[in-house]
Amino acid sequence: MDSTLAAAPASPTELEVGRLRQLQKAGRHDEALDGARSRLRDLPENRDLWLIAAISLRYLLRVDEALETLAQLEALQPRFSRLHEERGLCHVVRKDAPRAIEALLWAVNMNPALPVSWRMLERLYRMTGDAENAVTAAAHVATLAQLPPEVVTATSLFSDGELGPAEQIVRAYLLRHGDHVEAMRLLARIGIARDVLDDAEVLLDAALTLAPDYQAARHDYADTLVKRHKYAQARQEIDRLLQIAPRHPDYLMLAATTAVGLGENERAIGLYEEMLADAPDSPDVHLWIAHALKTVGRVPEAIEAYQAAAAGRPNFGDAYWSLANLKTYRFSDVEMARMRAEEASASTGLVDRYHLNFALGKALEDRGETADSWSYYERGNALKRSESRYRPEILETNTRQQIEVCTPDFFARRSGWGDPRPDPIFILGLPRSGSTLLEQILASHSRVEGTQELADIQRIVLDLQGREANLDDPRYPKVLAELTEADFRRLGETYLLDTQVYRSGKPRFIDKMPNNFRHIGLIHLMLPNARIIDARRDPMSCCFSNLKQLFAQGQEFAYSVEDIARYYRTYLELMRHWDAALPGRILRVQHEDVVEDLEGNVRRMLDYCGLPFEPACVEFHKTERSVRTPSSEQVRQPIFRDGLDQWKQYEAWLGPLLAALGDAVDTYRD
Repeated sequence: MDSTLAAAPASPTELEVGRLRQLQKAGRHDEALDGARSRLRDLPENRDLWLIAAISLRYLLRVDEALETLAQLEALQPRFSRLHEERGLCHVVRKDAPRAIEALLWAVNMNPALPVSWRMLERLYRMTGDAENAVTAAAHVATLAQLPPEVVTATSLFSDGELGPAEQIVRAYLLRHGDHVEAMRLLARIGIARDVLDDAEVLLDAALTLAPDYQAARHDYADTLVKRHKYAQARQEIDRLLQIAPRHPDYLMLAATTAVGLGENERAIGLYEEMLADAPDSPDVHLWIAHALKTVGRVPEAIEAYQAAAAGRPNFGDAYWSLANLKTYRFSDVEMARMRAEEASASTGLVDRYHLNFALGKALEDRGETADSWSYYERGNALKRSESRYRPEILETNTRQQIEVCTPDFFARRSGWGDPRPDPIFILGLPRSGSTLLEQILASHSRVEGTQELADIQRIVLDLQGREANLDDPRYPKVLAELTEADFRRLGETYLLDTQVYRSGKPRFIDKMPNNFRHIGLIHLMLPNARIIDARRDPMSCCFSNLKQLFAQGQEFAYSVEDIARYYRTYLELMRHWDAALPGRILRVQHEDVVEDLEGNVRRMLDYCGLPFEPACVEFHKTERSVRTPSSEQVRQPIFRDGLDQWKQYEAWLGPLLAALGDAVDTYRD
């Protein structure tokens, strides 16, 4: 996060909002109302103007109009805590205590830093004879009163999504007053919201040094470590929390997430079962346990859990998509009708809606209703792309710079650098290119550990990139030229040490993160004896398969025809460079060739990895292991040809993809 405190000049709208609030403070509510309504004609989505109008209407005792104004605001910003607080105050004016309490509880559940709401709740509870809840509300009032006003204000802004103003206030407070645990935690939470996780980790570690018993900060710290894939370290923090509160649902959830991250899926299932014992109707917990059950191959149980999640929340898009993503599940007519209705409902949010679209696309594909299937895939991709900040030129800039920096001479002058151990086997390329099949084949060998898509190379790249990354002129990969032989050896040693937690003692292990193709130069310099396998699939099949896949996270290039085509072409460009700069270093395995000649390609991979042939690698589908990717159920079956040309059923709609791929359709094997 930027540590500077110079504020950007206020916009004309911000200045006008400030002026209207001053009018309200002066009791000039008619003028404030007129000003807000006048500005709303040009700025109908500005929530501050709607709120100013509602507050002035309440003071003018035009409460029905105030509530109508708040209803309009809610349609725009349903998670804006101040609108719910104002609605509660309107019901206080109407002397409707139950509805006032309901609205104020909505407010404080969204934003706990609302002193007015807590004070009013305390009064209402005492008035209605609810002494227990009155004491709880009074405790919140007292807690907020003990905090510096700046921290309360910043926390309230943060809770309502105003990260910039919240950060500015809390940074200024810390500069003036030094370390303050709650302010440090808030700044860390802002960092987490902005995905600046290294800053958040440092802040929370410092806060816990000052206040080691601060459980909320330790929970945030553990959560940050999980988000940074530092699962072993996160487990230590979570274990401390569970010693204090063994049944706390947030702690159990983090413990289960950590277990999944470490590949301990049976342990995760046990933790989810504990959570279900306390919350048997929780749709989220049913979804999480279903994911874990699917990963270990307990598919019938996973299906029951996914169905329970959908039953608990009928518009739970992820539950339906997860069933579709099994690739083997077939929806009933009743389920299809329910999905269509929920997808069309105005009350279904964006995330659930695009999950439902992808689920319907797959369900209709399985029924042979290709036109309707494509319409749902297309709509799902458009909705998902609408929330993405993906910029294809960032990858293209990185590719250009990799080619400029990582020349044959560059590698020749660094020959023999890095950690010489041959343990890792990197399988990389594009998602949906057959990489899970190759992983399953190799993981069936007695000397090879199958792990998962490890984030360690990505984390090393982020560290090399630096905290203030300029995406248009990045520090990485140019920084590779500045690193010494000792630096690359240290990076290799760190990678092998950090990935040890995923291993059980076999001499070789697989890292299947597909995006690592962007960092082959770094991998070679860190680990010169690691094996690198490029899993490749013909562009139309691969890109179409990505377009109908909703990924759990990342892979933001996969949600438009233009983006996926540009990504595939850039991948080919960079892989051609690696072949030229590091001749013979990478084994290319074509998915179609594996399907046509399984044993021949198995032997070819094993020879490249220096491993003796074992029949189990050909009978890969019999190997029992956890598989986390969308192909998990497919690789538990014998190899099949059905998926090779699936895109041709949709050929009538894929003309733009064919055009965008250009000559890649003919040259992808070169």
